Amino acid sequence: MMTTAPVIDVRGLTKRFGGKPAVDGVSLTVEKGEIAGFLGPNGSGKTTTIRMMCGLLTPDEGDGQVLGYDIRTEGRAIKREVGYMTQRFSFYEDLTIEENLNFVAGLYALAPARQVVADTLADLGLTSRRQQLAGSLSGGWKQRLALAACIMHRPRLLMLDEPTAGVDPKARREFWDEIHRLAADGLTVLVSTHYMDEAERCHRINYIAYGRLVARGTVAEVVGGAGLTTVVLEGAGTADAARTLRGMPGVDQVAPYGNTLHIIGRDGDALRAAAEGVARTTGTTMRPAETSLEDVFIQLMGEAQDNTR
Repeated sequence: MMTTAPVIDVRGLTKRFGGKPAVDGVSLTVEKGEIAGFLGPNGSGKTTTIRMMCGLLTPDEGDGQVLGYDIRTEGRAIKREVGYMTQRFSFYEDLTIEENLNFVAGLYALAPARQVVADTLADLGLTSRRQQLAGSLSGGWKQRLALAACIMHRPRLLMLDEPTAGVDPKARREFWDEIHRLAADGLTVLVSTHYMDEAERCHRINYIAYGRLVARGTVAEVVGGAGLTTVVLEGAGTADAARTLRGMPGVDQVAPYGNTLHIIGRDGDALRAAAEGVARTTGTTMRPAETSLEDVFIQLMGEAQDNTR
């Protein structure tokens, strides 16, 4: 039985700037047709890792293949078959949507250019707006134009670096619906984000902190593997409960949510004992709760060692 090689298969990627590691030994595998989330706080090394996999940066250490090409020696071939949407994707604001895409088609020498542009406009729902100036578009439509420019040349891999930053929730949902449609057609997607709801729309996620990959798997695997216990306190005394619980044995996180208080920690027995005692003295009630992906990432971030200083 034939097996398909991963679209991304990199090992031990390391990149230093000024002697300090921005990326430290990252290994990553992404399968064909997968939407892989690449998560982490700002400055964690996501963009640097993506640029190494695109062939835009040479790693100081590590190796691997993207689309079967060696990331060290075949960067030009990788660039031809990757659509890379940067955090600040640039286009000409004084040109229309159609004119911008005509320009991109020329850069890739796509032919027949007019038909390729027309097909891309239709695929991304931009046909009715094709004569609108790019500079007049809302954030969501600008992102759609950027995505159109990235997929015009029919790449086999799409890399998106925080593509929905500053975009309203409705536009974000529509953008992700489009990403899932493209993946269903066979396109592989690696998307960096720090939005937890977006992470949950990925097939698998990879979490990086201080340049090191600290968790990977499906959302269920990452949450289950974190070994955290979560309980919720409800009632009028949650503010007093929060002040008391912080720093108690077993309590790693205390997070207010409206009229409830979420308490999270690795030592489940100690956490429950602390929460039960505080509940009695503050007139609140305690119940068990599901640990969220956000709880896990905050925990991982708190436990990660900052090796960049």
